[in-house]
Amino acid sequence: MTFTETVEHVAQAFEGVGVAVLVVGLVFAAVVALRVWRTAGGRPAYQALRETFGGVLLLGLEILVAADLIRTVAVAPSLENVGVLGLIVLIRTFLSFSLQIEIDGVPPWRRALTSGATVVSRAATRDRRPASPPAEAGPT
Repeated sequence: MTFTETVEHVAQAFEGVGVAVLVVGLVFAAVVALRVWRTAGGRPAYQALRETFGGVLLLGLEILVAADLIRTVAVAPSLENVGVLGLIVLIRTFLSFSLQIEIDGVPPWRRALTSGATVVSRAATRDRRPASPPAEAGPT
């Protein structure tokens, strides 16, 4: 097996992992949303689904970009392929940026940097925290 064939298989493996992350992440997001729905109702469940699957999409996009980088740089580094890769990375970067704003509600420069894994973790643990009772107003 040649180096090019090996690297092509590595790129295919990255693509497979990226697809698996998206599929498993969709199921995970649905389970998280269902758990939140049972405890808190529809609106928080919808928000948990959006945040969890948004984080999964970010992670999946990052893995798929890595597969494209491996394939273009190591397998077929022609000027045309590098241009196509640049366009793909630009589109996926815009998608990642848009998803991050959708999930957080603010642009990245207005909050601390978070990764897709942080978003998924935060959404998954949201339904495990006990609801705190409302603060009672004391004498003023």
